[in-house]
Amino acid sequence: MALGILARKVGMTQVFVDNRAVGATVIAAPPCTVVRVKTVDTDGYNALQLGYEEIPERKATKPLIGHFKTAGVAPHRHLFEVRVDDPSTYSVGDKIGVDLFAAGDKIDVTGASRGLGFQGVIKRWNFAGGPKTHGSNFHRRPGSVGQCVEPGRVVKGRKLPGHMGNRQVTVKRMRVLKVDPERSMIVLLGSTPGARGTLLKLRKNNG
Repeated sequence: MALGILARKVGMTQVFVDNRAVGATVIAAPPCTVVRVKTVDTDGYNALQLGYEEIPERKATKPLIGHFKTAGVAPHRHLFEVRVDDPSTYSVGDKIGVDLFAAGDKIDVTGASRGLGFQGVIKRWNFAGGPKTHGSNFHRRPGSVGQCVEPGRVVKGRKLPGHMGNRQVTVKRMRVLKVDPERSMIVLLGSTPGARGTLLKLRKNNG
């Protein structure tokens, strides 16, 4: 099972790979803190509970403050779990950072895509639309959506206008171009989901 961390998307830049300019994503990944170690004996499965982005105690809820005090670590903004095969190699308070990865590794990146709000069928589903000529009353509308008599309803799955974006997306096997443990930065080839500042989950791809 692949260990993972949380990080923030800084933005995109351009780098040269094999004398060719390519797009790359710069990600800031301060170390995550091990808050709890779960084992088969205590919880029924092996996992690590990690905290990301340390915050002052006044910004955390009382239940979370108690949870962190029990663990003996400072409050964090985000809590998440990663499955591991051997949790005995970790202990509460350990730091897991970008040194988990190395240049050339393939990793899976999960995050929320950019939210585009309510969109019509042309932008959302790439519909062709109607004639653009003068006099036409059918330009960007969806057209017929159902039958009159049988079945007398709009069938499930019909592509219609609606909310677009802001969905969880995973991009698999992204190539690591550079890792900078001193600055807690990592550079990936290509684009990751979301806009600048999006919270991302980075996980090693063992496939």
